[in-house]
Amino acid sequence: MVKTVRDGPMQVEVWADFACFTRPEMKVERVSYPVMTPSAARGVLEAIFWKPEFRWQVEEIAVLHEIRYFSILRNEVNGVASERAARSWAKTGDGYFAEEDRAQRHTLALRDVAYRISARIELHSHATDDVAKYRDQFRRRVDSGRCFATPYLGCREFSAAFGPVSDRPPIDLTDELGTMLHDIDYGESGRNMPRFFQATLDHGVLHVPEWKREGAAHATAEAE
Repeated sequence: MVKTVRDGPMQVEVWADFACFTRPEMKVERVSYPVMTPSAARGVLEAIFWKPEFRWQVEEIAVLHEIRYFSILRNEVNGVASERAARSWAKTGDGYFAEEDRAQRHTLALRDVAYRISARIELHSHATDDVAKYRDQFRRRVDSGRCFATPYLGCREFSAAFGPVSDRPPIDLTDELGTMLHDIDYGESGRNMPRFFQATLDHGVLHVPEWKREGAAHATAEAE
């Protein structure tokens, strides 16, 4: 259960030379969504500040730079690392050789990106501190440039910088973006279920519908 606190959203700007928010329907070649996805925005916020007492509810993502694509070819591996395979190699003395599992894949990514993320803090039922404490901590971390881990935009090699919001307006673009990944719902069973929504860019702003995990109850607490 989470307690949704109705106060003003927290904001942060994030920018990078490159980004790739891969569309899940592309099985082999990576093709990016034209704008940042809500799950990627939540990842940026959690890299800056995260506590087990709350979760981030992304509300808006403003696109601050014109949408520009570029393509690259990268060497990747086909296999996925697993604990079972590592334990087997430890017993048999075998190992993994990337040269035997390498493949060259095309990526259509974004370049020179900048976004303004607006999000709320949703307290979990076991939280005992007031939401103002976490809001102040987040502001201080953004102002000083501190983070738990370096934020990245879609791919770990596309690291990003962040800072306080500026007065830059969003781009003047309104467009239907189609079906976009909202987030992954792990639920009580722990199974990862992707959730999608119909995304629309409204004068450069992506409005994100409220995230409600299936089977989870929500209670509302009044703002300060």
